[in-house]
Amino acid sequence: MSNSQINKPSVQGFEHVNRYLDSEYGIVAAKILPGEYYVTLENEMVTTVLGSCISACIRDKESGVGGMNHFMLPETTAEKMKQGSDAMIGNATRYGNYAMEHLINTILSNGGKRKNLEVKVFGGGKIIPTLSDVGKSNINFILDYVDQEGLKLLSQDLGDIYPRKVIYFPKTGKVGMKKIQDLHNDTIAQRERQYSRNIKDLPVEGDVELF
Repeated sequence: MSNSQINKPSVQGFEHVNRYLDSEYGIVAAKILPGEYYVTLENEMVTTVLGSCISACIRDKESGVGGMNHFMLPETTAEKMKQGSDAMIGNATRYGNYAMEHLINTILSNGGKRKNLEVKVFGGGKIIPTLSDVGKSNINFILDYVDQEGLKLLSQDLGDIYPRKVIYFPKTGKVGMKKIQDLHNDTIAQRERQYSRNIKDLPVEGDVELF
C-alpha cells in the first residue's frame, strides 16, 4: 500500500486525522482524539482510547459506510449534576449533539440511509476519582440521544472506572474493546482535562440539521 493511499482518506474533510497502516490487521487505521470523528467508505479501522469520554460507532449496515466519534460534554455545576441529564442544557448537551449529528450527517451524505443505521456506544468511565462524574452525564446523554432519535442500539459498554481502547471496523460493524486496568501514566486523564478546559466555555455557533 502506497503512502498516498494512506494519506488520502476516502471521505473529504478528514485529512487532519492521523492515519497509518496497522500491522496487526493489515489495513489503514484512523486514530481519533477527543473532539474528532472519522467516516470511511473503505475497509478501514477506526480507533481511540476513552476515559470519561464517549465514542459512538455508527454504520449503514447495507452499504458499510460508517465511522466513530469521540466526545465529552462540558462539565456542569454539582447542583446540575444532581438534577440529572435534563439539567444539562445549552452547550452542555450541544457538544454531544454536534458530535452525533456531524457523524450521522457525514454518513448520510456519503450514501448511508438513516433506516439502515446501527449504533454501538462505549466509554463514560470514572477514571479520575477526584473529579465530578462527567462520565455518568455522558452516558445519560448518549442513551437518551439514541432513544430520542430512534436509532438502533446494538451494543454498549459504558461506565466502570477503567479507560477503554476501542477499535471499530465500519465495513463489517465489528468492534474490539479492551479495558485498560493498569494505567502506568495519566496521559488519558491529562488529555481529557485539557479537552474539558478547551470546550467548557466555548460558544457553539449555528445549527446542524439531520436529513
